[in-house]
Amino acid sequence: MSTKEKRIGFVGLGRMGANMARNLKDKGYQISTVYDINQETASSLANELGSQAAQSLADVTTQSDVILTVVTNDAAMNAIFFGEGDNLFEGSAGKLFINCATLSPEIHVNLENAAAEVGAQTLEGCMASSITQAREGTLYLMIGGKEEVFNSVKDLLNDLSINLRFVGESGKAAQVKALVNMVMNINTAALAEGLGIADALGLDLNMICEIFSQTGANSRVLETDSEDMIGRDHECYFSAEHAAKDSGIAIAVAESAGIQVPLAKATLSQYQKMVEAGLGDLDKSGVAELTFKGRGPGN
Repeated sequence: MSTKEKRIGFVGLGRMGANMARNLKDKGYQISTVYDINQETASSLANELGSQAAQSLADVTTQSDVILTVVTNDAAMNAIFFGEGDNLFEGSAGKLFINCATLSPEIHVNLENAAAEVGAQTLEGCMASSITQAREGTLYLMIGGKEEVFNSVKDLLNDLSINLRFVGESGKAAQVKALVNMVMNINTAALAEGLGIADALGLDLNMICEIFSQTGANSRVLETDSEDMIGRDHECYFSAEHAAKDSGIAIAVAESAGIQVPLAKATLSQYQKMVEAGLGDLDKSGVAELTFKGRGPGN
């Protein structure tokens, strides 16, 4: 049975979740129901997609065969699956949950075990892309869980992604995603320092970026964030608050393996400073506000 014949539900309708739903709708999937803690957000997207705005989490499960969740953190994940009085596991036998947020590996393992107890299934669908890719169906997806479950919805996952990688058992995709974001966040903070120093020295920043791009200082972050750092355009694609959360997950993963990560901890400290200064809603490129002279809190 093609996944396009199944009813698809979404829980968590932020920038990523809403655009993933739009993409699947455009590709012929039946988006049966959507849910968000903000009912106005859910109603608006439901009207756009011709689906129903669920009034409860249990309603999403009832009206869907496959449910994709895109929530903020472990606490939110625990709330939607284990909350008293209303949760996604109510009446969930035979249903599949694909969980796409960046979470701790442990919660994915717990969810898979809990789902098995009620006759449901889960997959990790860790994303290493941003809003534009969610809308266009060109995400990089790392999948964890049982391989036979992955194969049963591979058509849907292919329609969400341009690159799809099955990583291994439950929890493994979250470990890989934590490392991806850890390295990305370190690179972002390092670039902000390099450009901040160059600016203080009176160097031409466009020249510096061109030289960086041709040397060992090159990185994907240079391509995506340097212009925003220089121009102070921090429209949010991946927030500083999320960068702090994800760096924390990576540090916990490292410490559980007995590995010291001083660079990751220094980077976490920078993003925590942004959050404490009320800059957590800025894009991660906003870390440059801490490294350029004359910027930042109080300037």
